[in-house]
Amino acid sequence: MPQRKTLPHGVPEWVDRDDHWFITICCTPRGENQLTNSHTFGTLTESLRLREARGDLKVAILTAMPDHLHLICRVNHHRGMSKVIKDLKGYLARTRGVRWQEGYFDHRLRSPSEYLDKYAYVRRNPVRAGICAFPEDWPYTYELTDG
Repeated sequence: MPQRKTLPHGVPEWVDRDDHWFITICCTPRGENQLTNSHTFGTLTESLRLREARGDLKVAILTAMPDHLHLICRVNHHRGMSKVIKDLKGYLARTRGVRWQEGYFDHRLRSPSEYLDKYAYVRRNPVRAGICAFPEDWPYTYELTDG
C-alpha cells in the first residue's frame, strides 16, 4: 500500500494569523466511545475555556463524537498549533484516559463561505451519523456564545 505523506502542521509566515482552522482529532481505537459522556465532555469544555482565557485558541464550535471531535477555531500561532493540540490531547489522556491517534487533521478556512460550510458540517455531524434527529438535540457541542 502506498504511504501517505505526513505534512507538517507549522503555519507559513504568509498565512493570515486570524484565519479559522477546521481540525479533526480521532481516538484510537475507532468505534469506541471515549468522548461522549458527561465527565469527559465536561473536562474537555473546561479545558477549552482555560485555553481560551490563556489566549491559546478561540473556539467557534466543537462537536465531540464518540470516537473523534471536530473543531473550528483560531489558534495563537506564537504558541503553535501543534503545541496547543498536543497539550489538549495530553490533558484529556491524563485526566480521562482518552486514547488518541497520532496527529490530527487541519485545514485553513480561506473564505467566509468555506467557514459557513464547515461550521454546518461540524454542527450537523451527529445528525449525519444517525445519532440524533436535530443538531440541537446533541449535548456534546460547544459553541462560541459571545460573538
